[in-house]
Amino acid sequence: MKERLTLCAGFSAEPIPDSVWQRMQGRTYKTNSIIGRKDLRLVKVRHIGFDGTGTRGELIVARELALDVMNIFKELYDAGYQIEKLRLCDEYDGSDDRSMADNNSSAFNFRTVDSTDTLSLHALGRAIDINPLYNPYIVGEKIMPPEGAEFCSRDREFMHKIDHEDICFKIFRSHGWLWGGDWSRDKDYQHFYKPRKNAVKALVRRVKRMTGKRYISKT
Repeated sequence: MKERLTLCAGFSAEPIPDSVWQRMQGRTYKTNSIIGRKDLRLVKVRHIGFDGTGTRGELIVARELALDVMNIFKELYDAGYQIEKLRLCDEYDGSDDRSMADNNSSAFNFRTVDSTDTLSLHALGRAIDINPLYNPYIVGEKIMPPEGAEFCSRDREFMHKIDHEDICFKIFRSHGWLWGGDWSRDKDYQHFYKPRKNAVKALVRRVKRMTGKRYISKT
């Protein structure tokens, strides 16, 4: 397929194939004037599962981040970092709740931030959630996924915890990505994101003109 990019064996990026694009419709992709098929890439990688063996995974990200994402996951793979599942959210009918509860790590999903009309950076393919069950998103008293409640206490040690000493955090940060665990108020320990300031500001203005209220969030 044209524009296919290969980093090394098992790590590649390509335009969204017809079969994947069709499955995305009404699930992770909704018709909009902000982002389209040509703006996205299907990235295929290898990762280490919780059983310690290498397995294949895939995620969809913004076209301009495809090489960056391949390099990140190659470094995670080489470091032996364990990621339980890495599947497209379409396998969960686009439900972020179901995906998180199944500890699925994922990226693109044209959706809003929970309980708001604010577009998530996942809607732009500029955010990736890693092992969400063990690294929940905490907003006030709400925990997402609820099944991750036992992992809200970040003072104790447990497997797959992302913190400043974790190699996952270090690798993402070395590529200029930001982490939701560093937010001063809410905490999104699963969430890495890479906004492009000028692009995001332009989208904010565009969306405000269209809706009068919706804007782009860092989540």
